[in-house]
Amino acid sequence: MKKFLKVSYIVFFILALWYWLKMSFKDNVNLHVDKSAKLLNFSDDLLEHLKSIHSLIKVNVGVVLDGKINNFTGWRAVHSEHILPTKGGLRYSETVDQDDTEALASLMTYKCAIVNIPFGGAKGGLKINPKKYTMPQLREITKAFASKLINKGFISPALNVPAPDVGTSEREMEWILETYKTLKPDDINYRGCVTGKPLHRGGIAGRTEATGRGIEEVIREIFRHEDIVKEAGLKNKLKENEIIVQGFGNVGSNLAKHLYNRDNAKIIAIGEYDGYLYNKKGIDINALIEFYQKNKNINNPKLGEFKDNPSELLELNCDILIPAALENVITINNVDKIKTKLIIEAANGPVSFEADQKLYEKGVMIIPDIYVNAGGVVVSFFEWVKDISHIRFGRVEKRFQEQKILDIINLIDKKTNTKTDFDTIKKIVHGADEEDLAFSGLEDSMRNAFIEIYNAKKQIKKSFRESAYYVSLKKIRNFYTAEGFPKR
Repeated sequence: MKKFLKVSYIVFFILALWYWLKMSFKDNVNLHVDKSAKLLNFSDDLLEHLKSIHSLIKVNVGVVLDGKINNFTGWRAVHSEHILPTKGGLRYSETVDQDDTEALASLMTYKCAIVNIPFGGAKGGLKINPKKYTMPQLREITKAFASKLINKGFISPALNVPAPDVGTSEREMEWILETYKTLKPDDINYRGCVTGKPLHRGGIAGRTEATGRGIEEVIREIFRHEDIVKEAGLKNKLKENEIIVQGFGNVGSNLAKHLYNRDNAKIIAIGEYDGYLYNKKGIDINALIEFYQKNKNINNPKLGEFKDNPSELLELNCDILIPAALENVITINNVDKIKTKLIIEAANGPVSFEADQKLYEKGVMIIPDIYVNAGGVVVSFFEWVKDISHIRFGRVEKRFQEQKILDIINLIDKKTNTKTDFDTIKKIVHGADEEDLAFSGLEDSMRNAFIEIYNAKKQIKKSFRESAYYVSLKKIRNFYTAEGFPKR
């Protein structure tokens, strides 16, 4: 009997290990949803409905390049249509697959709800290595992919709005916009079919930096709460803590830039796919950005020591660890080597479900992706509103505001018999332009969402991740009856 039990335990352990290793990104997301849904007493039918992908398209994109047909597989997933349009990035990567696309679409639903953005969740991607193709070739591939999605109703300012993601930028968004305008010439709101566009095509000032800037606002907000700083075991001031950023793409570089310039933060290591740069005294981020733009790598011996072991970066001692690259970089395989007090999930899904549980038990605080990197969709919403309203922010009131402030200064000068100098007047009078307003709205959205999550955390006495999902699911549930059917 003892021998049988021993064998049973071994079999159980092997099966459990196999299950965890087989868990997909979508499984990870749904496990988090399940935990918070239980706290809200979700009915099984409603929970099943919310976890389901509402629509999905898989397309084969055939493009003639150099006289030969090249075939590419692409996906666009819509997770929830409780609010339209749906919103989500479009990535170009060889790692793109259906499961990850569906997982990222669901994250967008929860993310938009947390920061009170009226979009449902969507995501898309093309299985391709964009570095292997020329700019004209990528343009043809993008326009062919976009045509497939547009003709099937998966791109539209009223239904489904993509944005840049891994491997794409404002350049690809402009190509998609051109394609949509050609196919839908009678849509007066055509510029709203994508966000993250160049300014001259209806983009918004500040969108490129939005995700990184939003993450910085999250970190700033943490340090406004002494009890959270104490709970995490951090030093009282942001600039006194050692920070590591994994990833130096659009998100990581803009985050590092704002932390360095606005907060005087001490960033001791920056990681990329081929290694990491380390400097215990802190890296000069401005110099690194300039170097990276010229050389397309971070291997600068003048700024720090470069080591060609990228996975080692996550295991370094630090106060704040910020994964800003891809999903599942902290898993059950390396979780015991993580030596940080606070993890800020700048990427989508960088910590697996099982690793998240272990870190929570160890007392490592994690601020979750579905809140942290929502800055991009916040400013994308502002861009979409700008495009369908056909007027840039600040255009109507900027000069009026400036004149009113100038009138007040003149009145004070007159009453006090003084004369304010020109430089001071110029600084005070400056009315808000589009970027000022975008960043102001971004700060307001991120700070308000943090307070909602923190209040929920104190109420349910769970982790920040469970609290974030709790806040999100509670808002989404308002769109459904108790029976789990959409309200009409």
